[in-house]
Amino acid sequence: MNVEQSFDREAAEPISDFEEQDRKRVRRRRIFIGVGIAVVVLIAAYLMFSGGGGESAGGAAGEDGPSRSLPTVTVIVPGSQSVSNIISASGTLDARRELPVGVAGEGGQISRVLVDAGDWVARGQVLAVIDQSVQSQQIQSARANIEVARADLALAQSELDRALQLVERGFISRADIDRKTATRDAARARVNVAQAQLGELRARSGRLAIRAPAAGLILERNVEPGQVVSAGSPPLFRMASGGEIEMNARVSEGDLARLSVGQTAIITPVGTNEQFEGQIWQLSPTINPQSRQGTASIALSYNRALRPGGFASARIVSGAVDAPQLPESAVQSDEDGSNFVYIIDSDNKVVRQDVTIGDLSNEGITIIDGLRGNERIVQSAGAFLNVGDEVIPHRVTRDEN
Repeated sequence: MNVEQSFDREAAEPISDFEEQDRKRVRRRRIFIGVGIAVVVLIAAYLMFSGGGGESAGGAAGEDGPSRSLPTVTVIVPGSQSVSNIISASGTLDARRELPVGVAGEGGQISRVLVDAGDWVARGQVLAVIDQSVQSQQIQSARANIEVARADLALAQSELDRALQLVERGFISRADIDRKTATRDAARARVNVAQAQLGELRARSGRLAIRAPAAGLILERNVEPGQVVSAGSPPLFRMASGGEIEMNARVSEGDLARLSVGQTAIITPVGTNEQFEGQIWQLSPTINPQSRQGTASIALSYNRALRPGGFASARIVSGAVDAPQLPESAVQSDEDGSNFVYIIDSDNKVVRQDVTIGDLSNEGITIIDGLRGNERIVQSAGAFLNVGDEVIPHRVTRDEN
């Protein structure tokens, strides 16, 4: 009786609007949850079964198809080829034999300057002249002294000749003949002294003309007319003997050991694309303890484009080696600065291989050590791989790159 009354009372009581809206929200939430679960199930089923449909994926994981999707990576087999071992370096251009030209004599005031920087000069050519007015008067005085000494010599010789004629007659003793002979000899010696003094004055006057010690190119002119110079003055001119230029290339300690005198180098001055061929003529016997570098001196023939003091780069060919070459994208570096590549092994898994790199050229990076050339190397996207990852390798040739 109580149950029936309760049921009748619930059926008779009306439902409020608030309760009706709450029931609708509950029904909508249940519908959304059901739809979401169905979508997740469909996506999972698609990912599970779609990976097994491709030929490459099935071949990578077996005939039954993989249980997951594997990434495809591009690999290359570089092989081994003869690669020129080229050492790149930079340095300055200098005169191979620089000659400072200064005052060799007493000095004085510069009266004339006959050459300028950039002029070619011959050995012994006059470059500048110091005023010689005083020296000219001294030379004239020395010439007059010579004439006086010669006159005294002539007089002494005449007196000696007459005395020799009289001694036979007994008018002059033998002692007088000896005195006259000594007077003649003294007069002759005074002539020689006067001539030596004249030669000395001429030599000193000649040193007032600044001359080129060798044939070559004038690099610097540091003197002007009217300037007073002396033997202690800085060099008036600097010149390159024979016009020969050299490049002092700075190379690392390891590269210096691979070089030898006579090797060919290609020099490119900064600011131009023109190239010049030279040869190493000297290697530094010491290494800079701070930079760990040495110097390779490369001899060059004269050319107006080669200006001493300028900067240039050098490419030195130091033989050839048989080694693999890889594109730059295949070689990576870790935090320690070590270089490595990723190799795909026989199980199609990623393996790290440390390598030693050599020269970088337009063809790629030369691998000196660490590879035989028959490995499958990941060409790119190595940064997105981890050691042990399983991948699908797609091999390409160097021509396809």
